[in-house]
Amino acid sequence: MYQDIVEFIRNHYNAKEGEKVMLHAPTFAGNEKKYLNECIDTTFVSSVGQFVDRFERDMEAFTGAKRAVVCVSGTNALHMSMLLTGVKQDDEVLTQALTFIATCNAISYIGAHPVFIDVDLDTMGLSPIALENWLKQNAEIRKDGQCYNVKTGRRIKACVPMHTFGHPVRLEEISNICRQWNIELIEDAAESIGSLYKGKHTGTFGKVGAISFNGNKTITTGGGGMMLFQDEELGAFAKHITTQAKVPHRWEFVHDHIGYNYRMPNINAALGCAQLEQIDRFIESKRATAQAYINYFAGEPDGIKFMKEPEGTRSNYWLNAILLPSKEEQLKFLEYTNDNGVMTRPIWELMNRLVMFKNAQNDGLKNSRWLADRIVNIPSSVIIL
Repeated sequence: MYQDIVEFIRNHYNAKEGEKVMLHAPTFAGNEKKYLNECIDTTFVSSVGQFVDRFERDMEAFTGAKRAVVCVSGTNALHMSMLLTGVKQDDEVLTQALTFIATCNAISYIGAHPVFIDVDLDTMGLSPIALENWLKQNAEIRKDGQCYNVKTGRRIKACVPMHTFGHPVRLEEISNICRQWNIELIEDAAESIGSLYKGKHTGTFGKVGAISFNGNKTITTGGGGMMLFQDEELGAFAKHITTQAKVPHRWEFVHDHIGYNYRMPNINAALGCAQLEQIDRFIESKRATAQAYINYFAGEPDGIKFMKEPEGTRSNYWLNAILLPSKEEQLKFLEYTNDNGVMTRPIWELMNRLVMFKNAQNDGLKNSRWLADRIVNIPSSVIIL
């Protein structure tokens, strides 16, 4: 039934007989080896070195952020984002159940509680309509100016939308709602480097934006993450506490805050600098692959729909996604493609279905449940001609 799709994908990636088409393999086609050798030659392979500073400055130029601060991972970036926006133990953080586990792990590290709000069917990300409806039914602003959950009595401190597979959420509407309810906006932009919402880079709308450079992302540092700030002072403080809050001195070890060893090593940043130099052509290639899929699935063969970038956005199409007619067809498609040399994956298990978050509040998650039963990711690697 799905033979034609498998053949199309294998042909698109020029796969040889017996070769498996990966979901998203990293591409090293520039100065990666050169910069890594330079890094090794200097002996500065840990958290101090020229490539760390360069990578941060290059990312500021690319994204338009006032300050960029690297971390060891995207999860670290999310954790620090929570701390830096004032999320505390027993606070509540509004987010989506249709997300990768890192979003909720970062909330949990602080001892805060995720509240799961539904997503939009087209963006697969947090729905501003669902967010506003939930707040009107469950929240109030008290005399201290803070937003509280009227049912639990807990403070609602932050909202964390996630740009699913690189497709931006409706940031303008979500930003306005957060502003009205005195809630801090933190963008989980782990998957959306290079994605734009109304011409502006994702991760630069909220108080903090968190990006991932894991091995399967659009560009990679092997492992790594970054925080984006529009507040330079907050960004400077983030850099300080992620380097163990050490006060600069030639030989003394003085620390003025509880700090974190979250600093990206120079050797990883060297890889990041080389990758960032190529990001425009990487995204051009990924968007060309997405267009090939759009053309192929235009007639919705076998009832399959390709998930396009939302209106008013420019997606990096990190992972291309298709919508199967039913859960049964989703499972059949996954089995057939993986049995026939094409790696595919379902969307993540909904967070509220995991044992750690089974008692978390949610709004019914109608769209999230519907999408979870139907979405499949298909190969999305960069092709360098």
